[in-house]
Amino acid sequence: MVQLAEQVRGERGARMVLSMIADPNDAPTGRVLARVGGVETLRLIDDAQASVPGMNRADGIAWRNRMATRIPDDLTDRLAQAKASGIAALIPADEHWPQSLNDLGPRAPFVLWARGATSMLTGDVKERVTITGARAATSYGMTVTGEIADDLARREHIIVAGGAYGVEGEAHWAALAAGGSTVAVMAGGVDRLYPSGHAEMLGRIGDLGTLVSEAPPGAEPTRHRFIARTRLMAALSGTTVVTEAGIRSMAMLVPVEARNLDRGAGAVPGPVTSAASTGANELLKRGIADVVTDPKDVRELMGHVEESTPARSGLLDRTITPSTPSLQEQARSL
Repeated sequence: MVQLAEQVRGERGARMVLSMIADPNDAPTGRVLARVGGVETLRLIDDAQASVPGMNRADGIAWRNRMATRIPDDLTDRLAQAKASGIAALIPADEHWPQSLNDLGPRAPFVLWARGATSMLTGDVKERVTITGARAATSYGMTVTGEIADDLARREHIIVAGGAYGVEGEAHWAALAAGGSTVAVMAGGVDRLYPSGHAEMLGRIGDLGTLVSEAPPGAEPTRHRFIARTRLMAALSGTTVVTEAGIRSMAMLVPVEARNLDRGAGAVPGPVTSAASTGANELLKRGIADVVTDPKDVRELMGHVEESTPARSGLLDRTITPSTPSLQEQARSL
């Protein structure tokens, strides 16, 4: 059997291979990679006699065995296909590698596969905001999401979301409609437009914005990859906003990851009678998120306090009548 380290050249190739054989959010492998680099990490997987830096002998054997069982027979072909796909494979040494991902430490992705304008991943992390929430969003959640995303996109902030149905799809569509910039963080390969019902939208993002994933081309989205993706959605932006989410929504993980990274987190309070808002309300009750009632609140979380009015009248203004309790009052009543 050809040794792993003999199948690649350089750090980029080694990290591409690691993304194909290791689980995402694999901190033990990340710690080895940070110590010795990609090529040496592959050599350590091959060499049963070598000690693994940072691990005792038993842990090193267990790590090596776990990694070895995940090496596919057609790894060489997969690597060649990925290189020929035209999909960018960004590594930390690259100009367009998002430096904010380095805050994840050993949990940072080995490589970031990308389609589109990778320059959107650079610059001040405060200029990017992640919007996430319920897939089965109500008209309330969709309205608030569209208003916030539209306002931020028109002010040239970059909207980050996961491409899912409901809140995330609305955030992407609003950014595109405003002529703004948006990044979709995929759970599978960036060549697998999932969900299929959003293929048109994701295709447009690949052309006009950026599709990114830590999973290699061809990889299927799995539950583990969806969970692992939440840390990337949090790390890519300076602020995360949950506009609507149930208590069991996976979107709840993103603001938690954001707070762990000392990022801003906000949530839009919703009716206490709505199951779709129980998660967002819980984030507020626990102090994980700050109250967000309009785009200006989000801009303040991002560190942008602007006096000028948004480019169009707010949907929130039109949907709340004088006889309706304000969102602030609803939040205080929780």
